[in-house]
Amino acid sequence: MPEPDAFTRTYWDAAAAGRLLLRRCEACGRAHHYPREFCPYCWSEDVTWEEASGRATLYTWSVVHRNDLPPFGERVPYVAAVVDLAEGPRMSTELVEAGEPRAGLELRVAFREGVPVFRSA
Repeated sequence: MPEPDAFTRTYWDAAAAGRLLLRRCEACGRAHHYPREFCPYCWSEDVTWEEASGRATLYTWSVVHRNDLPPFGERVPYVAAVVDLAEGPRMSTELVEAGEPRAGLELRVAFREGVPVFRSA
């Protein structure tokens, strides 16, 4: 897990409690992930935290067979994935307990050691 700073602590504290947070822009209405202090679409700084539903669909994935960086090397093979959250943003994550991956697979968020991962719905 990354070292939380004053801004990201809210996100990581929520994840440790089993909640996935997004940021939503009050100016343009769009949600985004990863959390930033400004909207990546219209650059407004009027963004707020919002709890995500935890629902997503699989956009793409790759099975990783080699990774020398801790702690990932201990987990190979694993499925690195990009998911489309129900609220709109795409999120990089790991796919766990999902059987055979396929585009459009319905997923739900789960948490491993305070980090959001996704599994079959």
